[in-house]
Amino acid sequence: MEAYCVKCKQKREMKDAKQVTMKNGKKATTGSCTSCGTKMFKIGG
Repeated sequence: MEAYCVKCKQKREMKDAKQVTMKNGKKATTGSCTSCGTKMFKIGG
C-alpha cells in the first residue's frame, strides 16, 4: 500500500502494513517507509 512519508516528502510503499481501528471506530493502516524507516499512517480501508 502507498502512503505519504513526511520525512521523504513523497508517496512511498508501506512496509509491514497492518490494519488498525482508531478510537472513533474508523479503519486505518499503519506501517513504515521502505526507504527511511519512518512510521507511516493512512486513514481509510
